[in-house]
Amino acid sequence: MALKKGTIHHIELYVSNLKNTTYFWGWFLEELGYSPFQSWDGGQSWKIEDTYLVFVQAEEKFLAAPYHRRQVGLNHLAFWADSRQEVDQMTDKLRKKGVPILYTDQHPFAGGKEHYAVFFEDPDRIKVEFVAPEQVIK
Repeated sequence: MALKKGTIHHIELYVSNLKNTTYFWGWFLEELGYSPFQSWDGGQSWKIEDTYLVFVQAEEKFLAAPYHRRQVGLNHLAFWADSRQEVDQMTDKLRKKGVPILYTDQHPFAGGKEHYAVFFEDPDRIKVEFVAPEQVIK
């Protein structure tokens, strides 16, 4: 596969509890077609095509200030679904796993009337979005 200029090579996130994070992200990313890529005592990554996500255990001295998506830095990660049905199926899986769904009063249109998605949080409260392609209405 040819690399496409400007696409993401990798994203690395420092986490408060690597065990909880790898459990949470492992099943989700593998549902999307990612495969385990690298693993070491302090981290784990998953890869799909030429892009990979890395999760690294933060050092103890950096755990005092918790992550909050409204502070400077990452707000959320968004992943494409193939369809609205796939968003609905993922929503059911998330609920069965006890994962907090965000914006339940507006779900699945929390991003707007044409934006069909489920929003949820990982163990560090990083917001994740799983979004369907726009439907062409004739």
